[in-house]
Amino acid sequence: MSKRPEKIDYYLNIAGEVSRRSTCLRRRFGAVIVKDDQIISTGYVGAPRGTPNCLDIGKCAREELKVPPGERYELCRSVHAEANAIINAARAGVSLIGGTLYLFGENVKDDSIAEARPCKMCKRMIINSGIKSVIVKTPDGKKMYSAEDWVVNDNGLYAQHDLEGY
Repeated sequence: MSKRPEKIDYYLNIAGEVSRRSTCLRRRFGAVIVKDDQIISTGYVGAPRGTPNCLDIGKCAREELKVPPGERYELCRSVHAEANAIINAARAGVSLIGGTLYLFGENVKDDSIAEARPCKMCKRMIINSGIKSVIVKTPDGKKMYSAEDWVVNDNGLYAQHDLEGY
């Protein structure tokens, strides 16, 4: 008889399946947003609807330019999994306030678990959407982030950095 997975593992496993739809040549990420123990929305890394994606065209601009992970996202054709899950909920008119986002990622080259952490832009979207927490799969297990902690511990760094040059 198989063991029933814990709820967190259940939703992270679903996020793992969602990640298989990713079109990025570097990493596959999948996000699942849950509210009141119900899946509200999913999203994976992929180009905007109707536009060519890296998997289909067979190249990645960031890879060709040897851009390290976590840098120069403006060169990327894709929308992050977290952002796509939030956008998909908005398209359906579903509130995310109080929800939890589950995030799973793996490296395309060797199928190893990627260190899943929302980028600064995704953190901002998560905060503004009302999602209360983010649970990520890590190479060592799992980790939880609180959106409220991102707000409290911001120390104005985002605002100062974002306003440079204006």
